[in-house]
Amino acid sequence: MTDVGTGRTNRRSRERPVRAINSWLIGAAVVVGAFQLFLLPSILLPYDPMWGWSLLAPVLLTTPFWSLIHEAVHGTLIRRREVNDLCGRALALLYGSPFAMLKIGHLLHHRYSRTRERTEIYDPATSSWAKTAPGYYVRLCGGLYLLEVAALPLAALPVAVIRGLGRRVDAPDSVAGLLFERIAQAKVLRQFRTDAAAIVVLYAAAFLAYGRYGWMLLAALGGRAFVISLSDNAYHYGTDLDAPLEALNLRLPGVLEQAALSFNLHGVHHRHPGLRWYELREEFLDEGGHYDLGWAAAAARQFRGPIELG
Repeated sequence: MTDVGTGRTNRRSRERPVRAINSWLIGAAVVVGAFQLFLLPSILLPYDPMWGWSLLAPVLLTTPFWSLIHEAVHGTLIRRREVNDLCGRALALLYGSPFAMLKIGHLLHHRYSRTRERTEIYDPATSSWAKTAPGYYVRLCGGLYLLEVAALPLAALPVAVIRGLGRRVDAPDSVAGLLFERIAQAKVLRQFRTDAAAIVVLYAAAFLAYGRYGWMLLAALGGRAFVISLSDNAYHYGTDLDAPLEALNLRLPGVLEQAALSFNLHGVHHRHPGLRWYELREEFLDEGGHYDLGWAAAAARQFRGPIELG
């Protein structure tokens, strides 16, 4: 009895500083977002347009930024669920896509990865490499993020239309139909609409603040789109089909792994999605500490293109 109680106490004491780190990281992400959207164009760009190069920082911080949202999606960013979701929604506003959609889409990914969701796979009985490749490369080089942003107009549509669109896009090799159906649920749709409206207002104000330098913000968002889209399927490209728990652990230098909140240990995450980011390394070592590939190699090999269903 004493050992169990002590174990729980020790775990709580270990979690406290990391929870504080999460709070600081959330604050830092908000500050970086405010700098990107408003402080830079309002204060620094009028002084010297060369300050536009500072937008490289938010682009390079795309992975840790998404990792914070990812923690919120799984309910592991902040212990209190309502606070966790509120922080997730705030971060998703800066990201440019409603938290409700990101959460549903990611949880569907966990359920249907390598079954309904097979990003790089094509069936030669119904398609070909030449037909599949253009859409595949667009998605790889930024299209995934653009789809997440392009979903904003759904907020203006009636429930019946959203459900109708879901039925039209539903397919055995896609989760789009399931995504639309779940967004159409009343409670989810209210949150989705509220956040979509806030994103439109936020980014409209940002582009107004940038004025003639709006192309700089657009370029930074393009950089975010590329990083997000390139990273998304790197952990699954070429892995076994019909295996939702299958994902790769990718090697990164220790400092970069910490910065990415251990997102590179994606195989561990898929097997244990309830673990917090700071628990993944310990589980990785317990499982043998095996990396499947380096991160750069895994990202680069995706440019080989679609893979024929075998």
